[in-house]
Parts: sequence; C-alpha cells; structure tokens
Amino acid sequence: MNLKNHIKQHRARMDLTQQDLAELVGVRRQTILAVEKGKYVPSALLAFQIARVLGMQVDELFELEEEGDAQ
Repeated sequence: MNLKNHIKQHRARMDLTQQDLAELVGVRRQTILAVEKGKYVPSALLAFQIARVLGMQVDELFELEEEGDAQ
C-alpha cells in the first residue's frame, strides 16, 4: 500500500510555498517536499498539522492506495 496525498494542489490553492507550509507546521521545506512526492510518510501528528493549516480533514488530504491502483 502507498500513502497518496493532495498537499501540493491544496497548498497551491492557498498560494503557499513549500517553505510557507513548512514554517506553519514547524518542519523543514525538504520534509514537505518529501511528503508531497510520497518519499516520506508523515507522522500522524504532522499529517494532522498539515491538514489543519490547509483547512482540510486528514482523510481528505491523504488516502491509502493499493499497489495495483497506482496510475
């Protein structure tokens, strides 16, 4: 299973850079980049913090994707 996310789209909708979002949730820009690209699975706390800043629920922002579902 993979953890897919929609952070980049919702961050752009709010006109936030990766650096802006990183500062708002207390991590480095590289962490946001890695999460957006699916190279790093965030802790539950970080996922909730990102969702809160973006005005979303965690399950709207992140979704589990079966291996065969990847496009």
